[in-house]
Amino acid sequence: MGEMVTFASNGGTATGYRANPEGGNGKGVIVLQEWWGLNDHIKDVTDRYAAEGFIALAPDMYHGTVTAEPDEAGKLLMALDIAQAEKDLQGAVNYLKDASGGPVGTVGYCMGGALSLFTACTNAENVGACVVYYGGHPAITYDWDKLTAPVLAFWAEDDDFANAGVAGYETALKERNHDYEFRTYPGTKHAFFNDASPDVYNAEAAADTMKRALAFFGDNL
Repeated sequence: MGEMVTFASNGGTATGYRANPEGGNGKGVIVLQEWWGLNDHIKDVTDRYAAEGFIALAPDMYHGTVTAEPDEAGKLLMALDIAQAEKDLQGAVNYLKDASGGPVGTVGYCMGGALSLFTACTNAENVGACVVYYGGHPAITYDWDKLTAPVLAFWAEDDDFANAGVAGYETALKERNHDYEFRTYPGTKHAFFNDASPDVYNAEAAADTMKRALAFFGDNL
């Protein structure tokens, strides 16, 4: 359904997977990868957003590297160059804003959940809605005072990695009277949205989050 595209990134270039809705026009949503890289699952999620009427773009944050091995994925997550990632994300936002004609939404999973929130903080004027799925990254910090987009975040009940940051996120948002909603799904594990990982996938929770994310983007973009 989609195709790989190239966009400007602070004097250089970056790539991503873009999927267009039927008819070609729609609001823009940036889909941010798990620690595995820009794999078939993330491309499929990007296609799903396009099927719902959005122009969807999944930037390749690892610049061509994809893995299915947890140990390597952990190393790739820790090796992510945050400064370069910020440039690539700004380029993705600008590219998608030009394509869609307005502020964009961000949604991300695992590492991508942290990047979704990071993108909303660093590109506040161009991000109109931010969705986070069990997001976390130990090297990413957020400029909460710059965040303007409302935040919708989904958390798993059994998830020591991502849940370690939830209280801090909620405190930062409450202190600023920021518009947010956090939802935790009982009986779920980290990555419960990923239907390519049957050991953690929870169909009921995944479907509910998708319904809520689509409504959230519809209301705020």
